[in-house]
Amino acid sequence: MDAVLETHETAGFTAWPIAEPPRDGILALSGRLSPAEIGTAMAAIFSHGDLPTAPLSDLHLLLDEHLADAEALLAPGGLRVTDPATGAEILPGCCCGLENWREWRNVLHRQDIWLGHDPGTELEYIAGAVRLSQKSGPHSPTREVEIQLDDLPALLATVHLRLQGFLSLVGRWASETAPRAADRLVTLLDENFEISGPLELG
Repeated sequence: MDAVLETHETAGFTAWPIAEPPRDGILALSGRLSPAEIGTAMAAIFSHGDLPTAPLSDLHLLLDEHLADAEALLAPGGLRVTDPATGAEILPGCCCGLENWREWRNVLHRQDIWLGHDPGTELEYIAGAVRLSQKSGPHSPTREVEIQLDDLPALLATVHLRLQGFLSLVGRWASETAPRAADRLVTLLDENFEISGPLELG
Protein backbone atom coordinates (compact mmCIF):
# COMPACT_ATOMS: atom_id res chain seq x y z
CA MET A 1 0.00 0.00 0.00
CA ASP A 2 1.38 3.40 -0.91
CA ALA A 3 0.24 6.99 -1.36
CA VAL A 4 0.21 8.10 -4.98
CA LEU A 5 -0.41 11.18 -7.09
CA GLU A 6 -1.69 11.29 -10.65
CA THR A 7 0.70 13.30 -12.81
CA HIS A 8 -1.22 13.55 -16.08
CA GLU A 9 -1.88 17.26 -15.57
CA THR A 10 1.83 18.12 -15.44
CA ALA A 11 2.28 18.00 -19.23
CA GLY A 12 3.73 21.31 -20.36
CA PHE A 13 4.45 22.50 -16.82
CA THR A 14 7.38 24.96 -16.83
CA ALA A 15 7.31 26.89 -13.54
CA TRP A 16 10.14 24.72 -12.15
CA PRO A 17 12.06 21.62 -13.27
CA ILE A 18 10.16 18.35 -13.10
CA ALA A 19 11.06 14.75 -13.79
CA GLU A 20 9.72 12.76 -16.70
CA PRO A 21 6.29 11.61 -15.48
CA PRO A 22 5.98 7.86 -14.85
CA ARG A 23 4.73 5.90 -17.84
CA ASP A 24 1.46 5.10 -16.09
CA GLY A 25 1.10 8.63 -14.75
CA ILE A 26 1.21 7.43 -11.13
CA LEU A 27 3.89 8.75 -8.78
CA ALA A 28 4.36 7.00 -5.43
CA LEU A 29 5.24 9.40 -2.62
CA SER A 30 8.03 8.69 -0.15
CA GLY A 31 11.20 10.08 1.34
CA ARG A 32 13.23 8.57 -1.51
CA LEU A 33 12.11 10.82 -4.34
CA SER A 34 14.63 12.90 -6.28
CA PRO A 35 14.32 16.72 -6.28
CA ALA A 36 12.96 16.53 -9.83
CA GLU A 37 10.34 13.99 -8.73
CA ILE A 38 9.34 16.27 -5.85
CA GLY A 39 9.00 18.99 -8.48
CA THR A 40 6.67 16.68 -10.42
CA ALA A 41 4.57 16.01 -7.32
CA MET A 42 4.26 19.72 -6.60
CA ALA A 43 3.46 20.42 -10.25
CA ALA A 44 0.64 17.86 -10.05
CA ILE A 45 -0.81 19.57 -6.98
CA PHE A 46 -0.47 23.08 -8.38
CA SER A 47 -1.82 22.10 -11.81
CA HIS A 48 -4.81 20.23 -10.38
CA GLY A 49 -5.78 23.17 -8.20
CA ASP A 50 -4.98 25.74 -10.91
CA LEU A 51 -2.72 27.47 -8.41
CA PRO A 52 -0.66 30.40 -9.70
CA THR A 53 3.09 29.89 -9.66
CA ALA A 54 4.51 33.24 -10.80
CA PRO A 55 6.34 35.04 -9.50
CA LEU A 56 7.95 32.24 -7.49
CA SER A 57 9.31 34.81 -5.06
CA ASP A 58 5.72 35.52 -3.99
CA LEU A 59 4.57 31.91 -3.92
CA HIS A 60 3.63 32.09 -0.23
CA LEU A 61 1.32 35.03 -0.96
CA LEU A 62 -0.15 33.31 -4.01
CA LEU A 63 -0.93 30.22 -1.94
CA ASP A 64 -2.75 32.21 0.71
CA GLU A 65 -4.69 34.18 -1.90
CA HIS A 66 -5.77 30.93 -3.54
CA LEU A 67 -6.83 29.37 -0.27
CA ALA A 68 -8.89 32.43 0.60
CA ASP A 69 -11.17 31.36 -2.27
CA ALA A 70 -10.64 27.58 -2.54
CA GLU A 71 -10.37 26.91 1.22
CA ALA A 72 -8.36 23.71 0.71
CA LEU A 73 -5.64 22.09 -1.35
CA LEU A 74 -6.69 19.01 -3.30
CA ALA A 75 -4.56 16.44 -5.07
CA PRO A 76 -5.61 13.73 -7.55
CA GLY A 77 -4.61 10.38 -6.10
CA GLY A 78 -4.97 8.44 -2.90
CA LEU A 79 -3.77 5.02 -1.80
CA ARG A 80 -2.76 2.31 -4.23
CA VAL A 81 -3.02 -1.30 -3.10
CA THR A 82 -0.90 -3.99 -4.77
CA ASP A 83 -1.00 -7.75 -4.27
CA PRO A 84 2.68 -8.81 -4.33
CA ALA A 85 1.74 -12.38 -5.21
CA THR A 86 -0.37 -11.64 -8.30
CA GLY A 87 0.71 -8.10 -9.20
CA ALA A 88 -2.92 -6.96 -9.18
CA GLU A 89 -3.32 -3.25 -8.44
CA ILE A 90 -6.23 -1.26 -7.10
CA LEU A 91 -5.78 2.40 -8.06
CA PRO A 92 -7.59 5.48 -6.81
CA GLY A 93 -10.43 6.32 -9.19
CA CYS A 94 -11.41 9.66 -10.65
CA CYS A 95 -12.32 12.32 -8.05
CA CYS A 96 -10.51 10.41 -5.31
CA GLY A 97 -7.99 12.66 -3.60
CA LEU A 98 -4.89 12.27 -1.50
CA GLU A 99 -6.55 14.55 1.05
CA ASN A 100 -8.86 11.64 1.96
CA TRP A 101 -6.22 8.97 2.54
CA ARG A 102 -7.00 8.67 6.26
CA GLU A 103 -10.52 7.46 5.46
CA TRP A 104 -8.92 4.03 5.02
CA ARG A 105 -9.04 3.81 8.83
CA ASN A 106 -12.79 3.23 8.47
CA VAL A 107 -12.12 -0.08 6.74
CA LEU A 108 -10.96 -1.40 10.10
CA HIS A 109 -14.55 -0.90 11.26
CA ARG A 110 -15.97 -2.55 8.13
CA GLN A 111 -17.34 0.70 6.77
CA ASP A 112 -17.59 1.73 3.13
CA ILE A 113 -15.15 4.39 1.90
CA TRP A 114 -15.05 6.49 -1.27
CA LEU A 115 -12.29 5.34 -3.64
CA GLY A 116 -13.41 7.28 -6.69
CA HIS A 117 -15.04 6.21 -9.94
CA ASP A 118 -13.95 5.39 -13.49
CA PRO A 119 -12.71 2.95 -12.37
CA GLY A 120 -14.85 2.40 -9.32
CA THR A 121 -13.85 0.04 -6.54
CA GLU A 122 -16.18 -2.31 -4.68
CA LEU A 123 -15.44 -3.35 -1.11
CA GLU A 124 -16.63 -6.69 0.25
CA TYR A 125 -15.96 -7.78 3.80
CA ILE A 126 -15.27 -11.49 4.10
CA ALA A 127 -14.30 -13.18 7.38
CA GLY A 128 -11.28 -11.21 8.64
CA ALA A 129 -10.49 -9.49 5.36
CA VAL A 130 -11.70 -6.92 2.86
CA ARG A 131 -11.79 -7.75 -0.84
CA LEU A 132 -11.27 -4.85 -3.25
CA SER A 133 -12.58 -5.33 -6.80
CA GLN A 134 -11.96 -2.92 -9.64
CA LYS A 135 -12.78 -3.05 -13.35
CA SER A 136 -11.32 -0.34 -15.56
CA GLY A 137 -13.55 -0.97 -18.59
CA PRO A 138 -16.42 -3.11 -19.92
CA HIS A 139 -14.05 -5.51 -21.66
CA SER A 140 -11.23 -5.53 -19.11
CA PRO A 141 -10.80 -8.20 -16.44
CA THR A 142 -11.71 -7.44 -12.85
CA ARG A 143 -8.73 -6.86 -10.59
CA GLU A 144 -9.03 -8.15 -7.04
CA VAL A 145 -6.90 -7.64 -3.95
CA GLU A 146 -7.64 -8.95 -0.47
CA ILE A 147 -6.32 -7.28 2.67
CA GLN A 148 -6.39 -9.01 6.02
CA LEU A 149 -7.87 -6.50 8.44
CA ASP A 150 -5.20 -7.43 10.98
CA ASP A 151 -2.56 -6.31 8.46
CA LEU A 152 -4.16 -2.96 7.68
CA PRO A 153 -2.80 -0.97 10.66
CA ALA A 154 0.79 -1.80 9.68
CA LEU A 155 0.10 -0.96 6.04
CA LEU A 156 -1.37 2.41 6.95
CA ALA A 157 1.50 3.10 9.35
CA THR A 158 3.94 2.54 6.48
CA VAL A 159 1.97 4.94 4.27
CA HIS A 160 2.08 7.48 7.09
CA LEU A 161 5.85 7.21 7.41
CA ARG A 162 6.35 7.53 3.66
CA LEU A 163 4.18 10.65 3.55
CA GLN A 164 6.21 12.16 6.37
CA GLY A 165 9.36 11.44 4.41
CA PHE A 166 7.81 13.07 1.35
CA LEU A 167 6.88 16.17 3.36
CA SER A 168 10.46 16.47 4.63
CA LEU A 169 11.75 16.40 1.05
CA VAL A 170 9.21 19.04 0.03
CA GLY A 171 10.73 21.35 2.65
CA ARG A 172 14.22 20.84 1.20
CA TRP A 173 12.97 21.26 -2.35
CA ALA A 174 11.06 24.43 -1.54
CA SER A 175 14.03 25.96 0.28
CA GLU A 176 15.87 25.82 -3.05
CA THR A 177 12.96 26.58 -5.40
CA ALA A 178 10.99 29.21 -3.48
CA PRO A 179 12.78 29.90 -0.17
CA ARG A 180 10.31 32.49 1.14
CA ALA A 181 7.43 30.04 0.63
CA ALA A 182 9.12 26.91 2.02
CA ASP A 183 7.70 26.96 5.54
CA ARG A 184 4.24 28.01 4.39
CA LEU A 185 4.11 25.34 1.70
CA VAL A 186 5.10 22.56 4.11
CA THR A 187 2.52 23.77 6.64
CA LEU A 188 -0.26 23.85 4.06
CA LEU A 189 0.56 20.40 2.70
CA ASP A 190 0.68 19.03 6.22
CA GLU A 191 -2.65 20.58 7.16
CA ASN A 192 -4.54 19.75 3.98
CA PHE A 193 -3.24 16.20 3.51
CA GLU A 194 -3.10 15.38 7.23
CA ILE A 195 0.43 14.07 7.19
CA SER A 196 2.11 14.72 10.54
CA GLY A 197 -0.63 14.07 13.08
CA PRO A 198 -0.97 10.70 14.82
CA LEU A 199 -2.72 8.02 12.82
CA GLU A 200 -5.17 7.06 15.60
CA LEU A 201 -6.39 3.71 14.30
CA GLY A 202 -8.58 2.89 17.30
